[in-house]
Amino acid sequence: MTVTPVSMPSLAAPSPATITATLMAAKKAKGLSFSDLESALGRDEVWIASLFYGQSTASPEEAQKLAELLSLDHAITEALQAFPTKGGLDPVIPTDPLIYRFHEIMQVYGMPLKDVIQEKFGDGIMSAIDFTLDVDKVEDPAGDRVKVTMCGKFLPYKKW
Repeated sequence: MTVTPVSMPSLAAPSPATITATLMAAKKAKGLSFSDLESALGRDEVWIASLFYGQSTASPEEAQKLAELLSLDHAITEALQAFPTKGGLDPVIPTDPLIYRFHEIMQVYGMPLKDVIQEKFGDGIMSAIDFTLDVDKVEDPAGDRVKVTMCGKFLPYKKW
């Protein structure tokens, strides 16, 4: 008697790297930009990009809309709805030049920003949860400029 093996579906979710690669490839294959996806989903392009990198969670409706737009399979659509582990850039000091520049900006201007924010608001922090981030292109004859606007709710430290 021979036993025919039964194919079992994988219980493992796709890895974060697989999810990101799949989403980026699907976006490219469809010829879409993050700005195009912003128009289709009604979410900011930076938030959508953060979803692609596993830093945000899609609602079932957002995941379904992305699945339709990008022809995603069920495993990716489900993974988009999982709660992410935020942060976790490796290595600690980024090596990608653009990301490194933001690291460098915080190394140079982090303490000055902290002091100016606290002078204006008091002892506390800027939320990265109640937060928006916009990227704009500013045309300039000397070379186009990148304008990054961060807007976060101020959260005062509580005394107890």
